[in-house]
Amino acid sequence: MSPLAFVLVFGAAIAHAAWNIIAHGISRAGTPFLWWGAVASTVVWIGAVPFTGGIGADDLGSFALGVAVSAVLHVAYMTVLQRGYREGNLSTVYATARGTGPFLSVIVAVVLLGERPSAIALIGVAAVIVGVVAIGLVDRGSTGRPGRIDPGILFGLLTGVAIAVYTIWDAHAVRTWNMSPVAFMVGTTLLQVPFYSIAVRRRWGAVRALGRAQWRRILVFGILSPLSYILVLTAIQIAPVALVAPLREVSVVLVSLFGVFVLRESRPGWRIAASLVVVAGIVLLAL
Repeated sequence: MSPLAFVLVFGAAIAHAAWNIIAHGISRAGTPFLWWGAVASTVVWIGAVPFTGGIGADDLGSFALGVAVSAVLHVAYMTVLQRGYREGNLSTVYATARGTGPFLSVIVAVVLLGERPSAIALIGVAAVIVGVVAIGLVDRGSTGRPGRIDPGILFGLLTGVAIAVYTIWDAHAVRTWNMSPVAFMVGTTLLQVPFYSIAVRRRWGAVRALGRAQWRRILVFGILSPLSYILVLTAIQIAPVALVAPLREVSVVLVSLFGVFVLRESRPGWRIAASLVVVAGIVLLAL
């Protein structure tokens, strides 16, 4: 992987970890938070579109199709992710999702997109995936529900499927139709607003209350969430999806450490050891 692509994805991972920590903190607000997140993301970034190549697409129809499909996929992703954060531990949901997503993305990228990563890169991919899944399985069997799957793992897996689907679609759209990553992200968040508006149509009081109480977190989310994905979309244009998707998961290390030292989640030694496996995989991907 080129140094530029590596730096872009590493920066995306830091931004992604930060906004997930923020989202976990107010996840119980549910759909009102998702509405504010889409609105804030659009308002913060729409002014940058003219200065980052406009829409960049070959034609307006392609751009509209690309962002419309992506918006639906991202709504599904955010809805499942927020439900997971309400039901399970931060590290469990986040790590399970971030392990499943790149695993599926790599398979699809190789089979459908014809990508052929090197042997060393594939070993790095495997290490990253094993590490994040290990973090996600830390709490298995400690949920107090013998014989039942940890809901954090269940929703993490569902989130991972959503991640894989939108990653492959977005990579296809940006590459095939030569779209600007900033415009693509803004179009996607803008089209998410109507979906969330329907979902909160009887809860506008809760939406206003959340905006007054949490406007700082919402603003930070509106900056960091699109930024993390804009950096990824830019990296996808110069590096294989099969490498970019797993490398994003350095964010799991950061979130896991937050869970250990701030949230005081269980089995810190296991979480840190698994995080080191992720780091080893990242080193191999950087070679």
